[in-house]
Amino acid sequence: MTALVLGPLLRHVGERTATIWVETAHPCEVRVFNGEHGLDATARTFTVHGHHYAFVEIDGLEPGARVPYSVALDEHVVWPEEVTRFPASQIRTLELGDGVQLSFGSCRRAPDTARVHGVDALAAFAHRLAADARDWPDVLLMVGDQVYADELSEEIRTFIRSRRAPDVEPVDELADYEDYAHLYKLAWREDPAVQWLLSTVPTFVIFDDHDIRDDWNTSHTWRQQMWAQDWWRARITGGIGSYWVYQHLGNLTPEERAAEPTYRAIREASRNGEDGGKILDEFAELADKEPATARWSYAHDWGNTRLIVVDSRCSRLLTADRRGMLDDEEFDWLDGQLQGGMDHLLIASSLPYLLAPAIHHAETWNEAVAGGAWGPRAARWGEKLRQGADLEHWGAFDQSFREVARDVIAVGRGERGPAPASISFLSGDVHYSYLARVTDPQTQSTISQVVCSPLRNPLPGVFRWANRVAVARPLRGLPRVLARWAKVPVAPLKWRLTDGPWFDNAIATVDLRGRDCKVRWETPSSETELTDMAVVTVC
Repeated sequence: MTALVLGPLLRHVGERTATIWVETAHPCEVRVFNGEHGLDATARTFTVHGHHYAFVEIDGLEPGARVPYSVALDEHVVWPEEVTRFPASQIRTLELGDGVQLSFGSCRRAPDTARVHGVDALAAFAHRLAADARDWPDVLLMVGDQVYADELSEEIRTFIRSRRAPDVEPVDELADYEDYAHLYKLAWREDPAVQWLLSTVPTFVIFDDHDIRDDWNTSHTWRQQMWAQDWWRARITGGIGSYWVYQHLGNLTPEERAAEPTYRAIREASRNGEDGGKILDEFAELADKEPATARWSYAHDWGNTRLIVVDSRCSRLLTADRRGMLDDEEFDWLDGQLQGGMDHLLIASSLPYLLAPAIHHAETWNEAVAGGAWGPRAARWGEKLRQGADLEHWGAFDQSFREVARDVIAVGRGERGPAPASISFLSGDVHYSYLARVTDPQTQSTISQVVCSPLRNPLPGVFRWANRVAVARPLRGLPRVLARWAKVPVAPLKWRLTDGPWFDNAIATVDLRGRDCKVRWETPSSETELTDMAVVTVC
């Protein structure tokens, strides 16, 4: 008899379809069922590096369905667990007539049994939903750093020490797929509230640097430095491969997943009794070395709302002579998605597109200096500053920033179909929350940046102070002057922070009704309760 290792996770949903993901202890048939509702769907597990997974795909549901479900492995029921404080897990399909509610956040350090990083906003959110079934989001979007592969808790350190000596490289970091698999288990299973939440609220994700390693793909120099390390290949293939299994595949529709060549190859290997680890490793290494071979971005239309989730990490263009936040193929894809005809356009990127203006201009200046604007000696210093100060957001990829601005302005002016009421960038990463609004040029659409970070990993006091200073009016102009000295062209957009910054652990909800857009940020007041941090009408 096999056991449930992790899950169930409710992943991609539509109006009539849903996907359940599980990890099991042994190969088996996974069944998701509810006899009263006529629900009965099965899938066979596939195997990667000795771990066993399944996607159970369900069709024929009603829009807005709320169907409690059970999970059986080889006909032995393993979910729901016998003792639980939470309601029955539900399959929740979309009902799009009344608009969309999307909750999101980023940067969650878990496990954290010592409570070093404060109360977990995701767990408190789960408790609030369990207590009140009326005000649930349609989907949950996690925009980066779902796990931390380089800032370890004592729980994952204990596991690593059981596998290798403390002085074996990489020291105090994950080394391979096996380490990652255990970290996901700790992050998503150790807290019953989070485990229940992920089983009953449809979840979408995109990675950021700590899912792989701090400053991942900051520059061409950074990539050269990492690939010079003997241990890096196992780390990058383990990180990308595990992300593909634990996070990425669940973002896709059943049709998109079935069309994935690597997924088909691994399932075929499993049907032949083989382990798909080698197939996945080859895919992951190629995805890192040649980003155009894989796409991590995705888009879904929900009624009159389009969600575009942009990979701003793995798909970067970083060569000796070219630098872009997205490679050419990825930008062409994004360009095709940025169209009008919707009431609301949501563009999710783990990295904020619109930082505080002073920080943005500091990053454009640093990119120019590191690129040689002030000579080779200054370029070497600029690269050290870029890596040391994490100057790697959209502002540090000025040409990419301008290309996206061009497209967004065109959409907002109605040049690509009827202009949406709102165009909102949803991001995390920076460990504080805020709303920024574009003030120029004027468009028919309200263009804004909504940031919610962290779910659980607050900034230390000195960094809070530094970011408050960067937002303060007296220092706003200096980075802009430095950027001009480095011959950076004037930015195509003007914007300002209108709300925030707020530095507490938080989760945000974007509420879209008709042509209206409202955002609410909530922060945990206890292990089980949330209080409003801010409620802002965007348009």
